[in-house]
Amino acid sequence: MSSDGSHARRAVLVLEDGSFFFGEGFGATGEAQGELVFNTGMTGYVEALTDPSYAGQILMTTYPLIGNYGVCMEDFESDGIKVEGFVVRELCETPSNWRSEKALPEFLEEHGVPGIQGVDTRMLTKKLRIYGTMKSTLVVYEGNNEPDIQELIEKTRRQPAITEIDVVPKVCVKEPKIIEAGRSLDVVLIDCGVKWSIIRLLQNFANIILVPYNIPAEKILEYDPDGVLISNGPGDPERVKETIETAKVLAGKVVLYGICLGHQIISLALGAKTYKLKFGHRGTNQPVKDFETGRVFISTQNHGFAVDKETLKDAGLILTQINLNDDTVEGVKHKELPIKAVQYHPEAGPGPHDTYFFFEDFAEKMREYT
Repeated sequence: MSSDGSHARRAVLVLEDGSFFFGEGFGATGEAQGELVFNTGMTGYVEALTDPSYAGQILMTTYPLIGNYGVCMEDFESDGIKVEGFVVRELCETPSNWRSEKALPEFLEEHGVPGIQGVDTRMLTKKLRIYGTMKSTLVVYEGNNEPDIQELIEKTRRQPAITEIDVVPKVCVKEPKIIEAGRSLDVVLIDCGVKWSIIRLLQNFANIILVPYNIPAEKILEYDPDGVLISNGPGDPERVKETIETAKVLAGKVVLYGICLGHQIISLALGAKTYKLKFGHRGTNQPVKDFETGRVFISTQNHGFAVDKETLKDAGLILTQINLNDDTVEGVKHKELPIKAVQYHPEAGPGPHDTYFFFEDFAEKMREYT
């Protein structure tokens, strides 16, 4: 038994289809609800846990051993854990890594996030691939306080779907924030749940004005930026109506780029449509083909929605990149205006650096229009 008593605790994961799975609890004691999703990355659990795009979701890793290199704050993608709960096959409680500052169970407990280990994550992943992501409930409890499973099933079914909740307001800044980098370019970064890796890469060539998702376009234009970037973030893009309206006004007035949720928001603003994927793309190994160069690169991704390819033309958008696994839209640009967006995460964090060129392209386009 560990010093924090984690082996004395039990846990159960309940899905909306009525299935349930017992295991060992770790992290915080208590209950979490959210959409159960899986990430296929072999490493990067710290970055994933702190990625704001996972707000409203219970994260499951397909790689079986998690926690072996501990937790290092340098790897954070936000100020703390943003997932609702964590599901792993096997937990390592005694990390071996000179960078590690604490063990994974302690990290989750500090942030009030429950976790479960000892469940068949391979089977669960196959279930989600067949039937799609599901609403779920995760409960960590003392061994003699087993919850009522039928009651949990009913509670799980009653919880709102990810398409019915507004999660962006929970993970974005509330007031504008200036991040001075001593650069010649100025970028307004619309925060829908931005990853810190995006901010770090932008600082290589621009000063940043970080603004809330719901800031009006008129306020953004008052900053007289060289460009505007709409960030990644959680949930259904159609619910982020304020940012969609802002993008509509900004189109044609500034260099406008988008990443992940930002890509979907820009597409919606211009008249395209989005839809929910069956189980989404979450991991560090998604192959993307670029039609302009003919190059294929491996990308980091984390999203459950996609832009409808058949609606791009009416929105004035050109398809520039495609996902080679399922033929979904990965990149678009406007046929006339300085607008470009990608569905994957060019900043990686974690993952391959194949797509860093997105930021170089953004900087080059801003200089062209300055």
